[in-house]
Amino acid sequence: MNDSLPPCPECSSEYTYEMGALLVCPECAHEWSASAETNTDAGSDSDTDAAPVVKDAVGNVLADGDTVTVVKDLKIKGSSTVIKVGTKVRGIRLVNGVGDHDIDCKVDGVGPMQLKSSVVKKI
Repeated sequence: MNDSLPPCPECSSEYTYEMGALLVCPECAHEWSASAETNTDAGSDSDTDAAPVVKDAVGNVLADGDTVTVVKDLKIKGSSTVIKVGTKVRGIRLVNGVGDHDIDCKVDGVGPMQLKSSVVKKI
């Protein structure tokens, strides 16, 4: 009946069906992405495809939880506040933000914001 659809990764049922962009198992109610299934069939790791390598201003690879410093003065849009050169930012998170902004963090004295990796340097 559905020879082209893969079996359920949870219970190995052969009765999977498509529901929009997802594949669904009627026996165990497990839902998974059809594109994730094709990535694992091809032998590639879906985590490396989803998370590109993020580098700082001098080429160091950044990771979640790193501490970085700001390498140039940053004017905050809609405010008269400026983040000065050398400001430490602790515990960054790498995200796919708006535009080039790929770091989510909390800056002391300013609050939560997103930064570009090109304006920070890993400590």
